[in-house]
Amino acid sequence: MVVREDAIGRADGTTGIYGVVDKPHYALVIPMDGERLRLVEQYRYPLGMRRWEFPQGTAPDRADLPPAALAERELREETGLRAGRLVELGLLDVAPGMSSQRGRVFLATELTEGVHEREHEEQDMRSAWFQRAEFEAMIARGEITDAQSIAAYTLLLLHEHAQP
Repeated sequence: MVVREDAIGRADGTTGIYGVVDKPHYALVIPMDGERLRLVEQYRYPLGMRRWEFPQGTAPDRADLPPAALAERELREETGLRAGRLVELGLLDVAPGMSSQRGRVFLATELTEGVHEREHEEQDMRSAWFQRAEFEAMIARGEITDAQSIAAYTLLLLHEHAQP
């Protein structure tokens, strides 16, 4: 991650400073088995609490990794799942007013269980299946607040509505 301040010129001719956070692009995966969704829970230091969300992450050491390969890697690392089918659902901008980071969202189906391969920072992570109705209720109750997960679920709903 790089944090920088850029000197900028505005349309009216005034100048200023714009703070930018540069982070590698990420992949977010929605693992779905029928009406079940697989989530991961981990401690989010900036919030000071544990949060449920879809598996997601970056590969700073492999910035040139194709998005689908990154998605497969994150799914395997965080949940142990392997996808027989991976469909790209769309693109998300994390916080375009302050960060260059973008994420690709994938739907993973035809899943097989395996052993997770979590990174050292993810050692407190846990993973569980939730019925879609419970996932939606968790959002409504404010138990799932991860913006990327909520936006990704919207992309899933749009994808499903577009299917014949």
